[in-house]
Amino acid sequence: MPARDRLLALFVAVLWGCNFLAIHATLGQFPPVFAGGLRFAVIAIPTILFVPWPKVKIRHLLGYGLGFGTGQFAFLFIAMDTGMPTGLASLVLQASAPFTVLLGAVFLRERVSGRQLAGILLAVAGMATIAWQQAGNAALLPVILTLLGALSWAFGNLSTRQAAPDNPLNFVLWMSVVPPLPMFALSLAMEGPAQIGHSLSTLGTTTGLIGLGGLAYVVLFGTIVGSGIWTSLMRRNPAGVVAPFSLLVPVVGLSMAFLVLDERPSLLEVIAAAVVIGGVLFGSTKRRTREPEFLAEAETPQPTGVR
Repeated sequence: MPARDRLLALFVAVLWGCNFLAIHATLGQFPPVFAGGLRFAVIAIPTILFVPWPKVKIRHLLGYGLGFGTGQFAFLFIAMDTGMPTGLASLVLQASAPFTVLLGAVFLRERVSGRQLAGILLAVAGMATIAWQQAGNAALLPVILTLLGALSWAFGNLSTRQAAPDNPLNFVLWMSVVPPLPMFALSLAMEGPAQIGHSLSTLGTTTGLIGLGGLAYVVLFGTIVGSGIWTSLMRRNPAGVVAPFSLLVPVVGLSMAFLVLDERPSLLEVIAAAVVIGGVLFGSTKRRTREPEFLAEAETPQPTGVR
């Protein structure tokens, strides 16, 4: 992987890690489910007008939109609005990786290696420790909601694998067309028109401007710029080389939450976070095997796929 691409991958990890601060700012102005609907509606309108259809089956697009979009962000935003620390949210959401492996084994008949299983067990042990720690602080529900967001993301990943889009970025952009209607309907039912109307009528206040800035960051940098660069990196490099850089997202998220929001995780939570990241990394990388030289020389390089 060229040095330029490594720097770009680090840049995306920073963008995505700071995304949780932007979500925190957005939730200071908008109700959580309504904020999730706005996040996708802002992308959906220009996508319908200017982005070509990704040429995938509708059911796969709906599955990705409902899983990755509606489910993940509804649960995540509600969790953060009800007390989930910003830094820990960036970490717990990484549970989507082991969830994806397990769901792939159940629904797609994908084989789970011993290495993957060991990584999953490590990650689960770290998550359980964080949940136990939060339960002692009467904050278990936000952790559970964040885990449900990670599970929804994993279901969305299954739809992506089945869709196998030729243009992943177009697929991601068109996915944004799915969540707004169900999220706005859910917002009306849960949060009510009075709360929604108040958030819109106070946009000119300091809190409103900060919320708009957070929403703009989530849309422009967290989604369009970050996903665009990440997709190009996955096209140019093996997925197994690029994917581990996403493990830096919770590192950035925890660090920025500490610096900006003064969130101070306990020593036990820091150790558990390291266990989670280590488990995901261990389970997502393949053991290197030394091949005989004559086989290595005869092997023809194959084009890499896009995850």
